[in-house]
Amino acid sequence: MASRLELQDLLEELLGSTRVYFQQPSNEQMEYPCIVYQRDVARSLFANNLPYRYIKGYQVIYIDRNPDSPIPDKIAKLPMCTFDRHYKADNLNHDSFSLYF
Repeated sequence: MASRLELQDLLEELLGSTRVYFQQPSNEQMEYPCIVYQRDVARSLFANNLPYRYIKGYQVIYIDRNPDSPIPDKIAKLPMCTFDRHYKADNLNHDSFSLYF
């Protein structure tokens, strides 16, 4: 099981920037494009009624003014990642993913 900091590094590498925020910051202005991620559901796998594997889940949201950015396609190619939805808010495009890491 990888750590959250390893996920941070992976997302920064994928974005090509350090504008990757764990949980949405309340006291700082975000710069775009960026990635915001937070803990979500977790998954346990069982054998003989005992958990033998626990995988943390994250909600990953890519935010950009450009609706045709290639970054969402890169995120979608990560292992154990699924696209949830796209929406627009405050004139920004949001692509939401579920990722087990």
